[in-house]
Amino acid sequence: MQTEKVIDHIVDWLKDYADNAGLKGFTIGISGGIDSAVTSTLCAKTGLELLCLEMPIHQATNQIGRASNHIDWLQHNFDNVKRQQVNLTPIFDSFIAELPKVDNEESRFLTLANARARLRMTTLYYFAALEGYLVAGTGNKVEDFGVGFYTKYGDGGVDLSPIADLLKTEVYEIARFLGINSEVIEAAPTDGLWGDDRTDEDQIGASYPELEWAMKMSGEGKSVSDFVGREKEVFRIYKKLNSANQHKMVPIPVCEIPEMLK
Repeated sequence: MQTEKVIDHIVDWLKDYADNAGLKGFTIGISGGIDSAVTSTLCAKTGLELLCLEMPIHQATNQIGRASNHIDWLQHNFDNVKRQQVNLTPIFDSFIAELPKVDNEESRFLTLANARARLRMTTLYYFAALEGYLVAGTGNKVEDFGVGFYTKYGDGGVDLSPIADLLKTEVYEIARFLGINSEVIEAAPTDGLWGDDRTDEDQIGASYPELEWAMKMSGEGKSVSDFVGREKEVFRIYKKLNSANQHKMVPIPVCEIPEMLK
């Protein structure tokens, strides 16, 4: 990958999009992870206004620390960056308190994890509308178009996706070129939605390099029967998630009414 040229291309694309939309800049949620770190840096490099939001919900201390340190780094290197922390923990807890009780709390863990992401999306759009900004998405190619590893109308609810055509390994390459903090680059990828230290790999059952390989093999028309051992297991994981999450990757289905019925 021609890393520097890719960076310049994304930065120009972001600036042109905002200018054509008549908006002043971008807002983005900073999680302490690699994707939000790279995306926010690319937005900052446009020279347009950038509002970085910290939105903890029962967040692990190390995630909060990495996010804060990254924003410090951005503000040291760019004069167009603002920050805002919104503690969403009491709002989230109040929401849960109003919901009917369930017999098995574990049965709704995933639902509540997704609710966290949707609460953050609502917060991002509040500030975007208030300031005249675009909400910048942080999804990469494997997450957005491979396994659908994001929350529909949560972190998937954005105005534009600057890094969605980059594989995760390419995001890391850009991060190193940009000089992003090593603590962010070295941290295990996590969505931070569970209130514990589980990683993306823990949830998915495969690493991002493995998923990138499976995505490539799928694109070449391979099937599960073409592989054995770990490769077979990874390919099966990829195909299962890709199939189950197609509803995130394709347009919302519309029931079209036949002309004869109108």
